[in-house]
Amino acid sequence: MSILSVSDLRVKLSGLDILHGVSFDVAATGVTALLGRNGAGKTTTLRAVMGLAPYSGTVSFAGSPLDTRTFKRVQAGLGYVPEDRCIFAGLTVAENLKLASRTAKPDYDLVFGLFPELSQRSAQKAGSLSGGQQQMLSLGRVLLNGNRLLVIDEPTKGLAPKVVTEVASALERVALAVPVLLVEQNLAVVRRLASEAIVLSGGKVTWTGQSQTLLEDAALTKSLLGVGH
Repeated sequence: MSILSVSDLRVKLSGLDILHGVSFDVAATGVTALLGRNGAGKTTTLRAVMGLAPYSGTVSFAGSPLDTRTFKRVQAGLGYVPEDRCIFAGLTVAENLKLASRTAKPDYDLVFGLFPELSQRSAQKAGSLSGGQQQMLSLGRVLLNGNRLLVIDEPTKGLAPKVVTEVASALERVALAVPVLLVEQNLAVVRRLASEAIVLSGGKVTWTGQSQTLLEDAALTKSLLGVGH
C-alpha cells in the first residue's frame, strides 16, 4: 500500500527539461529512499511533490490527487525538510518552532525528546547554531505537526559523523510512526533506514526495489550511483 503516488512527472526549468516522466510509489510505512548521482533530479522531484516546482503529471496522496498549491499540500499532511534547511537565522529556536506550529497541540514532547539541544537552546538565535543543530531545528519544525508523510532532502549533508548518527537515530524513531520519502547520499544511513529505494538518473527512474537488494550488490550500486559497495 502506498501513501504517495507520482505518475509521469515532468519538469522544465529555464527552458531545460529536468524530469522526463518520473513515476514511483512511496510506501505507507517506513522509509523510501530516493537516490541518484548529483544532478539526477532528486531535489527537483521533491520540490515538485511539494508544489514548489511547476510540473505536468499526477501527484496523488492517500489515493487522491493533491491540490497544486503548496500550502494545501502542507495542510494535507506533507511535511517538508529542504536541503538548505531554510531556518529563520534572526529568530530564536523557540520562535522558529512557534512559527512552524499549525496545530492546537504541537508535539513539543516529541521534538525535545528527539533533540534535547533544541530545548536547551530555545532562547538562542538560530543563525548562531552549528550546522547539526540547525538541521535538528529544521527537522523539529515539521515534527511539531501531525504530518502523514515527511519529505526530507539530504538531512545529513555536511554534518560531522557524530551528528549524522544522531540525526539517523531520530529519523529511525520517527519512521516508526510516519512514512518518510528521503533523499540521502550517505549510503550507510540509507542502509540503516530505508526499506525501499528509487534510483534516478538523468531525470528518469532507472531502478526501484528493496534498498538492501541494491546496496548488497556492489556492481549494481557502482553502475547506478557511481560509488563502491
